[in-house]
Amino acid sequence: MKYIKSKTYATGFLHAFCLGASLLIVSDAWAQTKVFRAGAAISNITPRIGSSINGSMQDITITGIHDETRAGALVLDDGTTRLVIVVSDLCMVSREILDAAKQRAQSVTKIPVERMMMSATHTHSAGTACSVFQSDPDADYTKFLTERIADAVIRANNNLAPARIGWGVGHESSQVFNRRWRMKPGAAMPNPFGTEDKVKMNPGVGNPDLLEPAGPIDPEIPVISVQTPEGRPVALLANYSLHYVGGTGKGEVSADYYGMFAERMQQLLHSDGPVPAGPGPDFVAMMSNGTSGNINNIDFGGEKPKPAQPYEKMRAVANVVAAEAYKVYQTIEYRDWISLDARQTEISLGVRKPDAQALKRATDIVASAKGPNMVSREEIYARETTLIKEYPDQVAIILQAFRLGDLAITAIPCEVFVEIGLELKERSPFKPTFTISLANGYNGYLPTPEHHRLGGYETWRARSSYLEVDASPKITKTLYDLLSKLKAAQP
Repeated sequence: MKYIKSKTYATGFLHAFCLGASLLIVSDAWAQTKVFRAGAAISNITPRIGSSINGSMQDITITGIHDETRAGALVLDDGTTRLVIVVSDLCMVSREILDAAKQRAQSVTKIPVERMMMSATHTHSAGTACSVFQSDPDADYTKFLTERIADAVIRANNNLAPARIGWGVGHESSQVFNRRWRMKPGAAMPNPFGTEDKVKMNPGVGNPDLLEPAGPIDPEIPVISVQTPEGRPVALLANYSLHYVGGTGKGEVSADYYGMFAERMQQLLHSDGPVPAGPGPDFVAMMSNGTSGNINNIDFGGEKPKPAQPYEKMRAVANVVAAEAYKVYQTIEYRDWISLDARQTEISLGVRKPDAQALKRATDIVASAKGPNMVSREEIYARETTLIKEYPDQVAIILQAFRLGDLAITAIPCEVFVEIGLELKERSPFKPTFTISLANGYNGYLPTPEHHRLGGYETWRARSSYLEVDASPKITKTLYDLLSKLKAAQP
């Protein structure tokens, strides 16, 4: 009996051991068969000649097309989760348009809208997709945009195929400058509301009253690259904390340096030699806008630049930034598979509405204006004051955090000050982390409370700047919470 018991025990142990070993083998085989997929596509979103350009305090009619504007889409799939990133050549785009585009894309692809991150580049020479200052989007272009942005997602999803992914971070400080300056004591800095500011935006190159920039810069250029398993480029997504460059022909549509960056990356990646053979859609490059709310391309503390021809400056910027992105691209180590995750939430923020005294002053200025269009700064901001009066006391905004392996992307629907982006990078549990601004809607500038106290253009109450003074710390806290949740759930 003793022998029988021992034999039974040994046999059971052997069966358990074999079962465990089999499970390990199956588990290893499953891990080895995990497939990462990606797809990319482009939609043309160029507005028609005769419609309005968004990006000026005065309405500008489109008279020509210098280069087409696009909506680029990237879909990533780890086998369980699919994420969508769309970057459109627009100055800004309303939440209503993007919500409708997401719903249409979801109805076809079945990707939840919470896993779609859609942003504008902030070119100031594109079609009007948001009501700011004199320009309002027309119904035809709104419908067109909704369909074309959704089409980009649907086509990218249709293009899903096995892929590998990698990333790196470059640095290019020569093209970014803080545009808000502290001035010498006694320098006049009036604002449109009858008071004085403590800093000046775009004070002029060589201004004798310049003291020092009122903030830092962010020179980083994060680069995400997607290839087929054979090495054929599929997509590249970069991010740079630089406002538009400008310098277009009169009334001409252009994607600014964002579009020229994409064009240059196309040239550089295909100059490496023959692209590995294989069927598939064309390569898609995208430049997203980082935290550039107080950053532009003008070195106010330097020498006056020589006059430039239209498009000359933006192409020069695109070439410099693309050269650095290409250096990063050449060093990227690719992964055959990464896990993906996303978090989204909606928060309510207060609106800085005018008091009775400010409203009366604004109403008087508008009433005394000579024509239907407001021309002077005082008239323009007086009209904005009367419009903000009709806004709700609270507005809801979408905040997102995406995780791609060990990389994180946060999304904010504002023109975000660079200090906010730098803080998110510093506090994030993921390295690298970067922020895409003007994402999932448009809610104006996002200065820090400290910058609100300094005043300046970006803080002037208007449809381009109306969120409560404490909006940025509330947004930063929320995004950090989302990043922490992503970290806790990371496999």
